[in-house]
Amino acid sequence: MMSLLKRFRYTLEADLHALFDKKEAKNPIAMLNQYIREAEKQTEQTGKLLERQRLLKEELEQNLKETGKMLERRTNQLELAKASGEEDLILFATQEVETYKSRQMTLQESLNQANEEVIQLEQKFEMMKHKIQDMKVRQLQLMGKENVVRANVKMNRVLNSEDMNFHELSTYIDQLSNKIEKNYEYTQLETRLALLEQQSTKNNDETSILSSKE
Repeated sequence: MMSLLKRFRYTLEADLHALFDKKEAKNPIAMLNQYIREAEKQTEQTGKLLERQRLLKEELEQNLKETGKMLERRTNQLELAKASGEEDLILFATQEVETYKSRQMTLQESLNQANEEVIQLEQKFEMMKHKIQDMKVRQLQLMGKENVVRANVKMNRVLNSEDMNFHELSTYIDQLSNKIEKNYEYTQLETRLALLEQQSTKNNDETSILSSKE
């Protein structure tokens, strides 16, 4: 039964990986965005674990410090008990000294290990952050390529479109421009002729007036 469940799980995982690969091939940017979100989520969780480990290390340091103080106190008390000659106090103080020595050794070993673990976690945490930044750079690169591809597709569609022949459009614009210029020239000429006509009429009127006075 367990073997059957394992085969089913492996088959399901293989199908999921195949599906992700297919999606990635179809839309790499979307998959990269998903990877970045997952990486950021895992990095955030790792950061919390790192902070917890730092707190544990600080607690170990505090316990070690307190244990050292108690060991020093019990050692001094043991000397006093020996000087007093009271066997029960000597026995109790001796047991206390041994207990604190053992605890101090255990705490020191734990603290050394915690220090190494914090350093390793910090290194991995920094590597994860760099990895995310690298993926974001890759994301920008892919987005740039995608924009270029889309822009080229749209430009090619416009340039190759039968409904929008740039040569014909340019010719039409030239024809329209020539027509406007001709109309403008015609209007200017017509205006000048009208002015000449007005001037001639005015001169004729003035000549008529002078003739009548003579």
